[in-house]
Amino acid sequence: MRLPRATLVTLLAVPTLALTATPASSAVRDDPAPSKSAAASSSAQERVRQFWTPERMASARPMEINRRARVNGPLPEAGTPTVVEPLRANSPGEPWTAGGAVTRTEGRVFFTYQGRTASCSGNAVTSVNKSVVITAGHCVKLDGAYHTNWAFVPGYNSGNAPYGTWAATTLLTTPQWHASEDINYDVAAAVVAPLNGQRLTDVVGAQGIAFNQARGQLMYAFGHPAASPYDGSRLIYCSGTAINDFLLSNDLGLRCNMTGGSSGGPWFLSFSEATGTGIVNSVNSFKYNFLPSYMFGPYFGNDAQNVYNTAQNS
Repeated sequence: MRLPRATLVTLLAVPTLALTATPASSAVRDDPAPSKSAAASSSAQERVRQFWTPERMASARPMEINRRARVNGPLPEAGTPTVVEPLRANSPGEPWTAGGAVTRTEGRVFFTYQGRTASCSGNAVTSVNKSVVITAGHCVKLDGAYHTNWAFVPGYNSGNAPYGTWAATTLLTTPQWHASEDINYDVAAAVVAPLNGQRLTDVVGAQGIAFNQARGQLMYAFGHPAASPYDGSRLIYCSGTAINDFLLSNDLGLRCNMTGGSSGGPWFLSFSEATGTGIVNSVNSFKYNFLPSYMFGPYFGNDAQNVYNTAQNS
């Protein structure tokens, strides 16, 4: 099923002011599933890290992308997080102040889109190669092209990058997003290069990830929204019981006021407020323009799992 042509959604990436740089080389491979953009030599990765100066990250200002949505009609080994009675459940969007692992594993994603700098959010997850970031499909590819200068900054806070800037070696998304940018499959993974001889999750830790889970559960969503009233400088969260999209997608919904720049931020099952750990089971994806108080995220099924498996074995 496709949305009526007049129906608009807002994808929550945030293109910003035009900047010039030599992009990392990439070659898009049209595989049946999943699809990927393969980067870049070590010198290209270093150019990406140098491109994203603290000043450039801090100066990013959002401009929401309004576009027509395209809709067609067992848990990996990761350890079991400690679950405590929620203290902040049913939050529509406020700064996360409880600390814990999420303040290291979640971060901002930066890239160049159509000649402009842009930002999303993402999260480091457990993986064989210790180098996988989960985000939204439109945070790696939009309007028919993969983004360049792609980097992940875990723990981003008020312009600081306490754990460094991690350049992507490979970007992967679902075949449905690759082919037609189908909002039901707005899922992606990035494999990032080692930094200073260390792999990503050895430095920041990792969250679990799960697929084909029951709907209607308590979930916590995190991100770095950068559109008003937020400015991208702080980690924001929402929490509550997920609903099914009652409109035009097969996605999950959560009452949430996060704005542009939060796309790709993780949705957690079994989230522990005491430790900041959980199981990633969706990401911030889009909002209906006429329903700004709800965020929607894709259901993590087999196609999302294929993306993750391909990424962790890259």
